[in-house]
Amino acid sequence: MSALPEPRPVRVVDNVDADRFHQDIRPATQPVLMPGIVADWPAVAAAQRSDTAFVDYLSGCAPQRPVSYLYGEPSEKGRFFYNSRLTGFNFRKDQVRFEEFLQWLLEAAQAAEPPALAVQSEIIRELMPHMAQENVLDWLPHVSPRIWIGNRIRVAAHYDLMENVAICVSGQRRFTLFPPNAMADLYPGPFELTPAGTPVSMVDFAAPDLSVFPRFPQAMARAQVAELTPGDALYIPYGWWHAVESLAPVSTLVNYWWSDADTMLAGPYDALLYAVAAFRHLPPEQRAVWKGMVDHYVFELNGPPAAHLPPHARGLLGDASPALFARFQQMLKQLLR
Repeated sequence: MSALPEPRPVRVVDNVDADRFHQDIRPATQPVLMPGIVADWPAVAAAQRSDTAFVDYLSGCAPQRPVSYLYGEPSEKGRFFYNSRLTGFNFRKDQVRFEEFLQWLLEAAQAAEPPALAVQSEIIRELMPHMAQENVLDWLPHVSPRIWIGNRIRVAAHYDLMENVAICVSGQRRFTLFPPNAMADLYPGPFELTPAGTPVSMVDFAAPDLSVFPRFPQAMARAQVAELTPGDALYIPYGWWHAVESLAPVSTLVNYWWSDADTMLAGPYDALLYAVAAFRHLPPEQRAVWKGMVDHYVFELNGPPAAHLPPHARGLLGDASPALFARFQQMLKQLLR
């Protein structure tokens, strides 16, 4: 990594409240580090005392059910990724009582070469209602926070079709972030097999092979980095790529994911997959025709495509409304029969 451009620090904004977050930070669509936003959380206070105190706090929140966890052999050095043949993953998945998993973390912290352990994306109010009640970020009342907990692990750069407020509760986390237009320089993996839901970068950030990934330095030239300690929060805008490193034996993140697209009629990611199937294998001259249509009708490269029509005649190109969505739904049903 020494020969690569150094990522610049994510912008730090102090004393953020809900109004500033929604009115200033989100509209700028840039990552922002917000120190100490939840320093008063009981979970953060427990983590500041010790790993054992934090584990005792979570266990005392009376977990309601077993959890799924990931296990990677010590030889993988904490990296959750594909196997060497790209036919599966280099970790396995199983279930365990959450209290037992927490004890594994404490035991692994004493090992010279620990396995990689992680519980990911558990909805807190379902797993530990008491924790959900005691540790609240009231900026996003409609969003159910999730917990991510593990030891020193590395997660490949990926993107979420969500906005994200990621909060460090225990340990430390380092995020390396890239704007959406860095995608080609990050070399995404396959659609069909992915450890993160959406395609992940195939580049090992700890040892990038520039003979295989020669454009990766161009991605690093646009990268930003943020290191979070307990109580800090990071805003990750919609579609930004981020690689995540957990830097402590007991490292915990709580995050709030949401998307305005949740209210839309069709999922944008589903539409991307359909577009790949529909357009990618056409002859180049036909793909150019469809690119022009998509740019015109979807991305409005030439301005609103129905501005020259009276409102009552704009049909599917009219303003969003329940009636418009109902019309689309009926058309999609006919198309997909």
